[in-house]
Amino acid sequence: MSSLTSPSSTVVLGTCHHDCPDSCGWEVTVENGVAVKMRGNAQHPYSQGELCPKVNRFLDRVYSPDRILYPLIRTGAKGTAEFRQATWDEALQLVASNIHEVGRTFGGEAIMPWGSAGTQGLIQMNALDRRFFAKVGASRQVDSLCGATAMVGSTLTLGSPLANDPMDIEFAQLILLWGTNTRLANRHLWPFIEKARANGAKVVVIDPLRTITAEAADVFIQPLPGTDVALMLALMHILIRDELLDVDYITQYTEGFEELKEQVSMWTPVRAAEICGITVEVIESLAHDYGTIKRAFIRTLIGAEHREHGVMFFRTLTCLPMLTGAWRHKGGGFSRSVGSYAATNIDDSVFDIPSLNAGKERRSLSMNHLGRVLNDATLAPPVKMLFVYNGNPLVTAPNAELIRRGFEREDLFTVVSEQFMTDTAKYADVIFPACTQIEQLDVVPSWGHLYLGWNHQAIQPLGESVANTELWRRLSAACGFTEPELFEDDESLLVSALHDLDVERLKADAFIRLSLPVDLLPYANGGFETASGKAMLINHGLPAVGLPALPTYLAGSEMSSDSSGQAEYPLALMSPKTHVRFINASYSHLPHHVNPEGEMFCELDPVDALDRGISDGDRVRVFNGRGELDVVARVTANGGRVRPGLVIVPFGWVGDRTKDNKTVNALTNDLLATFGGGVSFYDTKVQVEKS
Repeated sequence: MSSLTSPSSTVVLGTCHHDCPDSCGWEVTVENGVAVKMRGNAQHPYSQGELCPKVNRFLDRVYSPDRILYPLIRTGAKGTAEFRQATWDEALQLVASNIHEVGRTFGGEAIMPWGSAGTQGLIQMNALDRRFFAKVGASRQVDSLCGATAMVGSTLTLGSPLANDPMDIEFAQLILLWGTNTRLANRHLWPFIEKARANGAKVVVIDPLRTITAEAADVFIQPLPGTDVALMLALMHILIRDELLDVDYITQYTEGFEELKEQVSMWTPVRAAEICGITVEVIESLAHDYGTIKRAFIRTLIGAEHREHGVMFFRTLTCLPMLTGAWRHKGGGFSRSVGSYAATNIDDSVFDIPSLNAGKERRSLSMNHLGRVLNDATLAPPVKMLFVYNGNPLVTAPNAELIRRGFEREDLFTVVSEQFMTDTAKYADVIFPACTQIEQLDVVPSWGHLYLGWNHQAIQPLGESVANTELWRRLSAACGFTEPELFEDDESLLVSALHDLDVERLKADAFIRLSLPVDLLPYANGGFETASGKAMLINHGLPAVGLPALPTYLAGSEMSSDSSGQAEYPLALMSPKTHVRFINASYSHLPHHVNPEGEMFCELDPVDALDRGISDGDRVRVFNGRGELDVVARVTANGGRVRPGLVIVPFGWVGDRTKDNKTVNALTNDLLATFGGGVSFYDTKVQVEKS
């Protein structure tokens, strides 16, 4: 049921909204209108009553004394966080007048929305905003910080992004966790992995960083950053060389095997070992395990996509189960995101109302190039008004110092919907107060399992905060718009998007499985969504978009050994999530979450540290042509966690928690991926020197 009531309290069921594959079910205990306790919903089939360390203290966020609870209007210089409280009417009229003025002077496309995954809720993430900006005629936001490249890469082989149910990993006998720190960033999948291990499964972790997941593995393989495709090609070489193939599967359900065979013939284990920085023996052993253990399950997420050629990682990885026929077996195959399966029961196209835009074409602007867009003197029309919601681009987007220069423009009017005074909010002209998840209604589609979650509103919004949907309704009214589609209520929006499932049951239980087979083996008998119905080991359409037709190892332009900046910036930078208590920037401003983690740091291998005269605890300068950071050095005494040539500066700290008010994205590469609309965070080179 949605709530359990006693004379003193009510328990309200909901779903976590964070950008995380786990989308956990939770229970909120409410007394006299105040949320007093949160715990996991023990009935949820995936999260099974456990919440992560950050969400265990979610109420710290809801009731933080630092919450923005009223509209604010800037009074000081941009970036100084000097604001005054305003009424909703005053703030709305100021924003509406700027919308109309910008529209009259420059046209609607001079207005740009920038929204990310601050909530993954169906309507609070992306619903009425689409209608509002269509009516305004604003530029379209395209691309994504995460997800798109991986989805496209899988599709280039499979014909669709669909893959195996992650929960089927418990039936595997061999588990390859490739470029994913499961115990940290996908922690609720780990119990299913442990079930498999109890039944004899072998767990292999492949990652440039010795993570807490790597520490728990049976085998840890640590290739050099960005060399994974070379390893995959060598595995294929061995599978073909040693005839560890499912010939029947290849013959029936794939095209291009002979061409692939020729392509990988040159990828000997010796060649790959040299490129990857691992031994031939490691490659041979992994290939033989993968080729002889039928229920072999490959699990990855999105980290590997953050490269110029990230699409090739997923394009190539999805070829491996083709060669062995692992797709045939429950507990075999490949799993990344299962978010695309949500289309089984969700049609979010209902949120688009083409008539609002009067049939006009609107230009597209990449969210990953926000800094470039805001500083482009040739852009016509220039961006004169920016709306930021569900995100904090100054922390989460690449090339952040270029973004900061854009935010500093006096001719840019910036509107931010937020819960806290974030790095981005400090540059706003107007801030609107946003609700937290327990103060609003939503449905949460998961990308880590096959359950939808209903989130009941547990408490009334604090102060004058509003849900995103209500913000767009109020802005529409302030602008004088009258179309009824701009004012649709939340439950109507949700119900209109849901189909072919028991909505009443979803409301009552707060979760329901998508309408999919219990044994979800999408490619056990072919069924690939390609023109031929077969998997594309060779994809003849790719040369037309500048990509090789066959899986190919490609080094990013900034990472290449012949890059012009190789000598000046010799170290590869990665910015993974390494901390337990906040993982992303949504919690790193809260004292309980960030204080135990200490100051933001740079982690080096002892060899690289010694070469630079750096000791553990020294202050260091991490820099490249995009920016620099002043951080503390961490040097592992015996090495092995970080490879020589690799530097780690974790993602998630906000500027207030660093000495120079900058984060790792001051350094990161904003080059778009070759295909798919992703961005090259991890194709970043830096230098480190002692301060």
